[in-house]
Amino acid sequence: MNSGHADVSCIACHADAKGNLMQQMQSNIEHAVGMRKNGADFGTSDVTTDNCLSCHDRPNDRHPTHRFTEPRFSDAIKQIDATTCITCHTEHKGERITIASVSMNYCMNCHQDLEVEDDPLDVSHKTLIANEQWFTCIECHDFHGNHTYEVPIRLKDTIPMKLIKAYLKGGADPYGNDKKYIGLTQLEWVKKMNNK
Repeated sequence: MNSGHADVSCIACHADAKGNLMQQMQSNIEHAVGMRKNGADFGTSDVTTDNCLSCHDRPNDRHPTHRFTEPRFSDAIKQIDATTCITCHTEHKGERITIASVSMNYCMNCHQDLEVEDDPLDVSHKTLIANEQWFTCIECHDFHGNHTYEVPIRLKDTIPMKLIKAYLKGGADPYGNDKKYIGLTQLEWVKKMNNK
């Protein structure tokens, strides 16, 4: 499981698909031979961003998935599809974030033209971008902006990449434990679902 989900039961994300197995098979056969526009989920429904947001939705997210459906991000999502949670947070891998093993340069897809007025950093953001040091972004900023902490103003005081990579693989949180939002527990989620 993804770190933090060890106590979450399967049904919290994997709901039964609509219809019985015979109906699901029939729908998928009809789809395969062109008699139906869409197939049907088989056994369980696909896990979607909505499943994730039922516990992890927060108003202060700096990079909510819905933002990336805006036309201005069409080129960026060709490089990294940030419209879904599972692009970065693949479940059942035992890691917090799986994209980090591929690249820590995902910020470059949207922030190539970033300009920071009165840049407080000792090495300017402009210089870091010009030198394509995209990995430094996450050494200062957590992607979703959920941690409350003092952002360093000297590059030498940033969080070491070794600690960040350990965190992304499920280790200790280098940004600190003071969070603006904490995901729902399974009990809270069940109560929320029952009140819908």
